[in-house]
Amino acid sequence: MDVKGAVAIVTGGASGLGYATAKRLAGHGAKVLIVDQATSPGAEVAMELGGGFAAADVADETTMQAAVTQAESMGPLRVLVHCAGRGGALRLIEKDGSAGSLALFQEVIRVNLTGTFNALRLAAVAMAKNEPIDGERGVCVLTASIAGIEGQIGQIPYATSKAGVIGMTVVAARDLASKGIRVCTIAPGIFDTPMLQRLPEAVKASLAQGVPNPHRLGIPDEYGQLAMSIIENPYLNGETIRLDGALRMAPR
Repeated sequence: MDVKGAVAIVTGGASGLGYATAKRLAGHGAKVLIVDQATSPGAEVAMELGGGFAAADVADETTMQAAVTQAESMGPLRVLVHCAGRGGALRLIEKDGSAGSLALFQEVIRVNLTGTFNALRLAAVAMAKNEPIDGERGVCVLTASIAGIEGQIGQIPYATSKAGVIGMTVVAARDLASKGIRVCTIAPGIFDTPMLQRLPEAVKASLAQGVPNPHRLGIPDEYGQLAMSIIENPYLNGETIRLDGALRMAPR
């Protein structure tokens, strides 16, 4: 799909993987709507890229629908790149012997899995209204994680939510095939994003040592590059693609 003149929603687009992708989309001529938290620098990023900003909770129907409506006002919505998400460390039995927090588990599932479903369904409805171009009405790129395949101890809510996104991918692609809308998912490994900024440099260096090749953390623009490849290649559909430098996560 040629994104020139089309509208693209990028959730979590104010920083990290989302920002890198939004920058690439804008560079290819797309009108980008950044969807992020009200406290994010989304408005500044939108101004930088010549696009728009919508403050929304991706798991909330009202604010996410408002964001999609705003995107439609900018032109035909043909691209969704869904990067919004959160982490949350949790064990089934905590170190003090208590049961892991049900509330935290539910919140991570709400944001990462329910939020993905919510953004996908609302964007797809808007895309289905488009006139097809070369048989395509839209492309949706979702974000999972290699933790959804081989999560580590303490990652049970995050790994479960991302496994759900992986499971959603081929079903969504089949569901939306008749509408001319493709769905693929990227499963990143360890990327140098704001989520890792709180870690000491020594810890980040240790994480990088575990990546076979290239021997470093992922660069957000490498995610954006793959997202653009998915958007531009009409035969990529229903696929979850690992982007991890051949990393395989150890149990802890």
